[in-house]
Amino acid sequence: MTVSLSPEFSATSTAVTAAVGAYLLLGEPWLGRRVYASLARRRDTEPRALVGYFTFVLVFWWVLAALAMTVLLFSPAMAAADLGIALPESPLTAVAVIAVMVAVSVVSGRQMRALAEGGRNVPGLASIQAMLPRTRQERRLAIAVAVTDGICAELVYRGLLIAFGVGVLGLDVYVAAALSVLAYALAGIYQGRSGVIAFGLVGVLFTGLYLASGSLLLPVAIHIALSVRDLTLPVPEPVETFTPRANPRANPHETPHEPTPHEPTLKGS
Repeated sequence: MTVSLSPEFSATSTAVTAAVGAYLLLGEPWLGRRVYASLARRRDTEPRALVGYFTFVLVFWWVLAALAMTVLLFSPAMAAADLGIALPESPLTAVAVIAVMVAVSVVSGRQMRALAEGGRNVPGLASIQAMLPRTRQERRLAIAVAVTDGICAELVYRGLLIAFGVGVLGLDVYVAAALSVLAYALAGIYQGRSGVIAFGLVGVLFTGLYLASGSLLLPVAIHIALSVRDLTLPVPEPVETFTPRANPRANPHETPHEPTPHEPTLKGS
């Protein structure tokens, strides 16, 4: 099954969506990279740097989501389903897919956590290390950001942009979906080239789930599960190795001399 869209945008909704789309395509990659770079510089010197970053992300995403809902408000002829706000065509299949993906997220999360705690490399973790929580407050905010990201990003990137491509630009739904994946991939530029590739791949996954089910429920649920997994990982612990301290006064050819009970031991030798 492929989602069937026939969105009718009013002039006001067209202007709002065009502005949001322009920001997502051009502004978000630049702003995301700039804000994350600022966080990375301040993370170890400012105790509340991550709290401020997460607060900014929460507010910003909900503002974008509110703008997406404004499109419905100012377009009386548009149905909520045109933005993906609907139940899946096959609820039982959707529940099964969500259960499997959540289980995969939990299992993979445990494996990634074990690697990070053991000081071993976790692919992609270094690119988001500055936003990994270290306190209870940061952890709570990280979960809130993960849930917000799952809901708002899917509504804006999948629901709104694809509807705009079909209803305003007159594109085929698959072409509109491809453009939304491109915009989403660019949002990962703050993580470097690997981030763009990773965002592009999961963007294809989320878009495919949306088009196949006719609902944002699947991509939202799986997006949240993956985001919670990633944003609650521990900061990687460096592996400590013991290196004996050389004694410059020691003679390598001399047998170590053990002090007798009546012989004083010099401190610091």
